[in-house]
Amino acid sequence: MALTGRAALLAALGSLPVGLWEPGWTGLLAVNAPLAVACACDFALAAPVRRLGLSRSGDTSVRLGDTADITLTVTNTSRRPLRARIRDAWPPSSWQPGTEVTASRHRLTVPAGERRRITTRLRPTRRGDRRADRVTVRSYGPLGLFARQGTHVIPWTVRVLPPFTSRKHLPSKLARLRELDGRTSVLTRGEGTEFDSLRAYVPGDDTRSIDWRATARQSAVAVRTWRPERDRHILLVLDTGRTSAGRVGDVPRLDASMDAALLLAALASRAGDRVDLLAHDRRLRALVQGRSAGDVLPSLVNAMATLEPELVETDARSLTSTALRTAPRRSLIVLFTTLDAAPIEEGLLPVLAQLTQRHTVLLASVADPHLAQMSKARGNADAVYEAAAAAQAQTERDRTAEQLRRHGVTVVEATPDNLAPALADAYLALKAAGRL
Repeated sequence: MALTGRAALLAALGSLPVGLWEPGWTGLLAVNAPLAVACACDFALAAPVRRLGLSRSGDTSVRLGDTADITLTVTNTSRRPLRARIRDAWPPSSWQPGTEVTASRHRLTVPAGERRRITTRLRPTRRGDRRADRVTVRSYGPLGLFARQGTHVIPWTVRVLPPFTSRKHLPSKLARLRELDGRTSVLTRGEGTEFDSLRAYVPGDDTRSIDWRATARQSAVAVRTWRPERDRHILLVLDTGRTSAGRVGDVPRLDASMDAALLLAALASRAGDRVDLLAHDRRLRALVQGRSAGDVLPSLVNAMATLEPELVETDARSLTSTALRTAPRRSLIVLFTTLDAAPIEEGLLPVLAQLTQRHTVLLASVADPHLAQMSKARGNADAVYEAAAAAQAQTERDRTAEQLRRHGVTVVEATPDNLAPALADAYLALKAAGRL
């Protein structure tokens, strides 16, 4: 129960004439006794809160940056009308900063025996599961002097999925894939290493593609057509250790890696390849295997939604053994991790041969664009020191990348905005060269 501002205002206004004309207990009783009786009647006429029926419906998932509508149905089972203010509480990251007060509070009137619906609109600012907190209902009487108050726990969970901002690059990468597959009108044949079919020679064809045996049988010049390999296995490995928690721009490195992994998965599934996901630091965090082409992207997005960086050093030996168990046959293993010297030299390099002996390995790393800005700084001593530090850091990363290349690893390093298309281009280049 709670007094309202209206009751306090009436008590304050009543105290003015008491202080002027009849100061003392008699005057106070003359003013406050009727007010107390009015509050008691108001409380008695307010609809009970505990007997309300509440239920939820609405969205259960939303992409980061989009909105989700959650409907709360309020059923008034009493014989008195409900005049209420309702607070539908959710975690602070469920709304943009500064908007939670207006988004979570509602006014509602429900006649006796009826029901009404209110909608809470969420706009989450972080990935993961957002679980509804308590619903607080304050029921007012007809005079608005006194209110009943109570809380209800109505469970509901909204899963906030990765935004997949790199999907804007998918049409151009699919066009390049169709060109590799020989399904577009180009002057050169489709690249690839798998034999597809024979067709008649036309001017402009590469003479190295002529099949002389078929030409002898048919008495006409025949050329071989090729296509990129299909039904290859691709394992996406997300390093969720401490290095993935570093922020580059406005997002953690892990989020930029997820975005690049989603674009690669969408492209590879369209190319007829099988895509699996492994997230690991000191232990397995997520595993997606055996999904069909139509189900792989939703499965990956759902698995990535709850992943968070762990502030522990990644166990490269455990990660490698888990990857080898997940990919028993020759595969393309795409490792999303850092190019910092210490984690690579002490963790990955000693066990890298186990991966490169059986698989094609591609390492994708998020580059910090601030390093490039620092390296160009001049004008004073502090700027020169910053430029020197940035140059030294980039030199170390370049040296680490060269060490990996000497072990047969393809290295892709790019800023968060460019990592996804750069990784897709590297995949298409490997596919065209027949290295998958």
